[in-house]
Amino acid sequence: MTLPRWLFALTVFLAVALSQQPDLSLRVLLQETPTAQVTLGNYQRITAGGHQAFPGGPVGLAQSGGNVLVDGQNVGPWVELAGDGFALGDKAYRGSLLVVAQNGRLLLINRVWLEDYLLGVVPAEVPRSFPSAVLQAQAILARTFALNRLNPSGLYDLCADERCQVYGGRGVETPEHTAAVQATRTLIVSYANQPITAVYHADSGGYTAAAEEVWGRSVPYLLPRPDPYSQSPKSPWALTLSPAAVAQRLLAQGASVGEVLSLEALSYTDSGRPSRIRVRGSLRTVELAGAEATRFLRALGLPSTRISISGWQVSGRGVGHGVGMSQWGAKGFAQQGWDFRQILGYYYPGTFLSGFDVVTGLHDKLMAAGYPVGTVVAQQ
Repeated sequence: MTLPRWLFALTVFLAVALSQQPDLSLRVLLQETPTAQVTLGNYQRITAGGHQAFPGGPVGLAQSGGNVLVDGQNVGPWVELAGDGFALGDKAYRGSLLVVAQNGRLLLINRVWLEDYLLGVVPAEVPRSFPSAVLQAQAILARTFALNRLNPSGLYDLCADERCQVYGGRGVETPEHTAAVQATRTLIVSYANQPITAVYHADSGGYTAAAEEVWGRSVPYLLPRPDPYSQSPKSPWALTLSPAAVAQRLLAQGASVGEVLSLEALSYTDSGRPSRIRVRGSLRTVELAGAEATRFLRALGLPSTRISISGWQVSGRGVGHGVGMSQWGAKGFAQQGWDFRQILGYYYPGTFLSGFDVVTGLHDKLMAAGYPVGTVVAQQ
């Protein structure tokens, strides 16, 4: 579905301007649901026919025939509820709620300033007990990730779960995380004057992975690197695989081998992850290589792929895909005195810290696509 031009232009935000710095309006999909109930303070109800003020309280949302129903009233294919934030279920959010009827469901989309969005993302990714340098590095990466995922042709830019970045809204905000966001305001990591693919993970197990190991494509700044301080409480780990589970995962990847008889790693990458795997079955033997081998291992439910295999026993280190910044590794570097610049420079070699508003053509592209770019700061 192509986003109508009028929906791009639509924005109502209430902000307290404590300083004049740039910000950007994001669209974050919170839920897809047939019905919902939200709670607001005094708010504006905005539709294609105009806007009208309403008192605060609970608001029931439903859909019928491609239109949105607000407390049973048909308001058209979309409506925006704009006030000083809103509550959806047990979570509170900054910004406004855009509701779009589509394919028999409601898309509940939070329209929120980028810096306010980050206040609800960084706490969901890194504990408040981590050093401030790690929180600051994470804030920059989360900002970069969001800019990299802008989607002018769609109804929203990001989702609110682990498929994108976990976004917990107002309820997860802490003073430590807020300070990290504010201290790094507008900073992103760039390469060739564009926001990088800002992937990160929990624990590399001692050595980060190259992008091609996981996704099968080379990225110049996502390289294998020693990660000496990366050790989370969940690492090292060990588990036992079952032949039936191995056969099932192979079948899901289009390979049938019959009864699985053995599994072995034939070679390893520079980061210590299997680059070729052989599975011997009663019908035939198959070998998986590169990103295909990685997908197979992750589909088996392994916490990471920095492993060794002995029979059906798997021993491993690390948690996550292993590419980019390791949050536990960054913690160790910070405890050695590194600041966020040194941490990001280590995990993303050849990149630069930039302001998003000066990345080549980005500001003009955002404005042309209809993304509101203003001069506001996060509300207190």
